[in-house]
Amino acid sequence: MRNRIKEFRARYDMTQEQLARKVGICRETIVYLEKNAYNPSLKLAHQIAKALGTTLDELYIFDEEDDRIK
Repeated sequence: MRNRIKEFRARYDMTQEQLARKVGICRETIVYLEKNAYNPSLKLAHQIAKALGTTLDELYIFDEEDDRIK
């Protein structure tokens, strides 16, 4: 799963710190999310989407190939 958090933050001229505070998490979590190094819980994903004024479908990109068992 990939995300567009950085892109949406830029639309609102929002720093990682500002988004983290708005959602109630540490800035480092935003860093990991933006690098796609961490998949958030459904609750956190929803909170981030809400804080950025968008939907889960717009913010997160589900890549079916990443989910296939090899």
